[in-house]
Amino acid sequence: MFGHYTLTREQRLADAPDDVFGFFADARNLERITPPWLNFHVVTPDIEMRLGTLIEYRLTLHGLPIRWLTQIEEWAPGERFVDVQLRGPYALWHHTHEFEPAGDGQTLMRDTVRYALPLGPLGALAHKLFVARDLERIFDHRYETVKVPSMPSAR
Repeated sequence: MFGHYTLTREQRLADAPDDVFGFFADARNLERITPPWLNFHVVTPDIEMRLGTLIEYRLTLHGLPIRWLTQIEEWAPGERFVDVQLRGPYALWHHTHEFEPAGDGQTLMRDTVRYALPLGPLGALAHKLFVARDLERIFDHRYETVKVPSMPSAR
């Protein structure tokens, strides 16, 4: 089937799982770890993260304004959460965030993004030409922003 892909990243962080989870569970921190070239902003005010929470974002990608709506589909504080796209540029976006103790007060953080593009063969071509590269750049930026010795303060 055209346009179905998986991106997986793992990263060891110097902070404890509860602290790392807390940082990533604060939707406002997405603005801090997303590359500036996306002009990414959280639109939803006063977000209380829990099962079913809806979060709206806006960004600019290759000069095109995009509105994106996600929902928290799974919520296990300190361990994992999953956000899924309800409206946005993908035919499927399912992002699992996992946080495991890694010894010495550190955390192994794992992101697994299952995604699909619309438009069949055209989506597959777009993936080959720029989507895969863009996602790699976004997650590379995120990695550099939160890497050891410690991630940014949530303040």
